[in-house]
Amino acid sequence: MTSAAYSKIVVAVDGSSTSDLAVGEAIRVASPGGATVLALYVVDTGTPVFDVGYYDPSQLHKAFEESGQRALQHAAQRLAGAGVRHEIQLVTVAEVPGDIGASINEAARQWGADLLVIGTHGRRGVRRLVLGSVAEAVIRQSTVPVLLVRGEAKAD
Repeated sequence: MTSAAYSKIVVAVDGSSTSDLAVGEAIRVASPGGATVLALYVVDTGTPVFDVGYYDPSQLHKAFEESGQRALQHAAQRLAGAGVRHEIQLVTVAEVPGDIGASINEAARQWGADLLVIGTHGRRGVRRLVLGSVAEAVIRQSTVPVLLVRGEAKAD
């Protein structure tokens, strides 16, 4: 255990520039006290609906897993480059299918995190209502402090 305020920090990554900002903030918080950071990627297991006769969902799931591995490797490189102790975790089976926020919170709880860092894409209005917000779901359900890192706001 370190003498810092946080010793186990989870940073949720998704490969976006906003999650890259969140990794940077996790590094900034972790570095002074020697905290360990878990870079976490949750594969979206929600069932997409396509207007086609047939598609193979296993191929889509495989592509999501590969994307997650790339995002985790990028985060691990940044954490290692900053000299931060770290682990990576790819969650392929959602705690609640289609609820990435619940899966992030459960993984953080199981790992014993005392801080969760997540980027928010800054969507407003109709886009946020239609797309939902993983960050918002994390905040609503989290039992540990959540540090939101704001990305660039997108126009509606």
